[in-house]
Amino acid sequence: MAALDSLSLFTGLGLSEHKARETLKNTALSAQLREAATQAQQTLGSTVDKATGTLLYGLASRLRDPRRLSFLVSYIANKKIHTELQLSAALEYVRSHPLDPINTEDFEQECGVGVMVTPEQIEEAVEAAINRHRPQLLEERYRFNMGLLMGEARAVLKWADGKMIKHEVDMQVLHLLGPKTESDLEKKPKVSKARPEEKDQRTAKDLMENGEAADQTLSLIEQLRGEALKFHKPGENYKTPGYVTTPHTMDLLKQHLEITGGQVRTRFPPEPNGILHIGHAKAINFNFGYAKANNGICFLRFDDTNPEKEEAKFFTAICDMVTWLGYTPYKVTYASDYFDQLYAWAVELIHRGQAYVCHQRGEELKGHNSLPSPWRDRPIEESLLLFEAMRKGKFAEGEATLRMKLVMEDGKMDPVAYRVKYTPHHRTGDTWCIYPTYDYTHCLCDSIEHITHSLCTKEFQARRSSYFWLCNALDVYCPVQWEYGRLNLHYAVVSKRKILQLVAAGAVRDWDDPRLFTLTALRRRGFPPEAINNFCARVGVTVAQTTMEPHLLEACVRDVLNDTAPRAMAVLEPLQVVITNFPATKSLDIQVPNFPADETKGFHQVPFGSMIFIERTDFKEEPEPGYKRLAWGQPVGLRHTGYVIELQHVVKGPSGCVESLEVTCRRADAAEKPKAFIHWVSQPLTCEIRLYERLFQHKNPEDPAEVPGGFLSDLNPASLQVVEAALVDCSVALAKPFDKFQFERLGYFSLDPDSCQGQLVFNRTVTLKEDPGKV
Repeated sequence: MAALDSLSLFTGLGLSEHKARETLKNTALSAQLREAATQAQQTLGSTVDKATGTLLYGLASRLRDPRRLSFLVSYIANKKIHTELQLSAALEYVRSHPLDPINTEDFEQECGVGVMVTPEQIEEAVEAAINRHRPQLLEERYRFNMGLLMGEARAVLKWADGKMIKHEVDMQVLHLLGPKTESDLEKKPKVSKARPEEKDQRTAKDLMENGEAADQTLSLIEQLRGEALKFHKPGENYKTPGYVTTPHTMDLLKQHLEITGGQVRTRFPPEPNGILHIGHAKAINFNFGYAKANNGICFLRFDDTNPEKEEAKFFTAICDMVTWLGYTPYKVTYASDYFDQLYAWAVELIHRGQAYVCHQRGEELKGHNSLPSPWRDRPIEESLLLFEAMRKGKFAEGEATLRMKLVMEDGKMDPVAYRVKYTPHHRTGDTWCIYPTYDYTHCLCDSIEHITHSLCTKEFQARRSSYFWLCNALDVYCPVQWEYGRLNLHYAVVSKRKILQLVAAGAVRDWDDPRLFTLTALRRRGFPPEAINNFCARVGVTVAQTTMEPHLLEACVRDVLNDTAPRAMAVLEPLQVVITNFPATKSLDIQVPNFPADETKGFHQVPFGSMIFIERTDFKEEPEPGYKRLAWGQPVGLRHTGYVIELQHVVKGPSGCVESLEVTCRRADAAEKPKAFIHWVSQPLTCEIRLYERLFQHKNPEDPAEVPGGFLSDLNPASLQVVEAALVDCSVALAKPFDKFQFERLGYFSLDPDSCQGQLVFNRTVTLKEDPGKV
């Protein structure tokens, strides 16, 4: 009954039933939230509205000192604290002022209590920000980083509502620039050259050698330099909110600085049990980029502590993808490099009374309200003997674990440090039959490598206390863990387990199927690494989880390929055309610019003969109004030839289908300019072209509310169309896998590794323009 009452109470605060039930599983959190809600209702004399409920939940889940609960609840219930920003400031204030009594006047000043921000003030602050950047805004239009305007307005009006600032920015920008045009979506603005007196004098070559695009990823570097203002300086870990100090902390930090020289050190620590995906691209850019932005170093460390799931191909693929994105690790390391040290520390932890051997089974340890272990207080000597027995293989898998004595932020008690596994390790073979867990390994490997900033995604926030606890329990250097938001995409799944299900179901070929959003799949589809880095820069260094539309990533791809993919001509649905008055006895050699907008980038040569092929859709016997391509009485130009063709005869087969056309040609400058110019091929190569669309039909294929039948029921039957007999001009004959081209009027294409001599296979990377139907 009590659980039902609490469930009703929590849903009354605005929590979904699912969220409320999850909260009830966490005893500490649910007790604190129940107390906060009850006090708020007593203060108000009525039920709590959703906005207040959201703040109460944030308070209960983040407050570490229960003594301050009543004090803060009264401010929330009375609407003196009414924004997330004020709540964060209040929590920080009580954390940094642990002693009684609280200075109410100082507290209210620090938390913006009583500060009223009017719409007029927001309007003035936004207008001032726009005026400061007006020339750049007018030049870049909607490519301009609008977050800069919001940030500057926020700096002036600290306690303003963020949504109101964003709305005002949107309105004033719209008033200044007008609605978005097609060019806003497609054309990349020119980047002015850096002047010598500017602070950052690195050349575009320097940037590209490090996997950065000269105009966009520099923006990410600057963002990360800005993050350095929020993060601690190396050696000043103790200044970080929530960092736990001990009598040994300052000596350990002094030793740390002697080893590192005050250098920033980060690490990218993937598990080698799957392929990296688009979310990892943000992690790679953040970890390597933050180190680079602050003249530091970044390790690539494989968290190889689970031999059951690790495969050599994943190690290789991860290294390849980091390099492909343009980054070079300072050093490639493995958690297994430190197995001896980790084991020695586990023994020391038992000696200190902070760990014990437990015999509860895996199913007994699941959830947040598992029963305390009956072996928690067993004698130290007994745990030492049993842990040695685990090491010598005297226990079956699941019969014994080593557990640490702590309660984590999410209420989980005594996380496992070591478990028994009789699977040979890819590097250490049969040397070990016990392996450390992530909760035990991660912070200690960070400590060994003297990492200064352990950057990880938001879901690891619940492990921050165990991170600090373990380093301090062993009296070793303790780095600082900082969390940032994950990057997700709509219309995608990236879970390793679910991708394996897609492969098993035959929905995709493998991890690198171009319809997936793994990095190997994106490379195979033809996405340039610079575009992925630019996309991460546009997303920015966000703390909140970000779910983006795929077309925003595709826009970054177009920006890069427009400048880097040479032009060629291809015909997907060929229609033969015979020029009856061709002006020469043999084929002519036509010089086609690789980049029509910049002919200094060179030309390639294609033959032009009396028989050509055009797209079947570029001809209509009975055109509808507005049709501008080839039809009776409507000539068209042939791109790059200087000739116009005019229809003379339509050849049809027995079924009445058009089989070929007969036309005459004339010089383009000898008559009126045609309404359209079309692409064509002559003496072409036959190739296979794969046209890709979204793999899923709904934005959130894993959401049961959106797709009740599960993600496998949401597959798009038209996600792949194979054109087996397409024609392409001979300029691409020597292309190598992953070479990229713009097939004129069709889109951007990349040569697939399935290609072999005499049979080229191209993947469509993106269309030339964003499909207006994709929202």
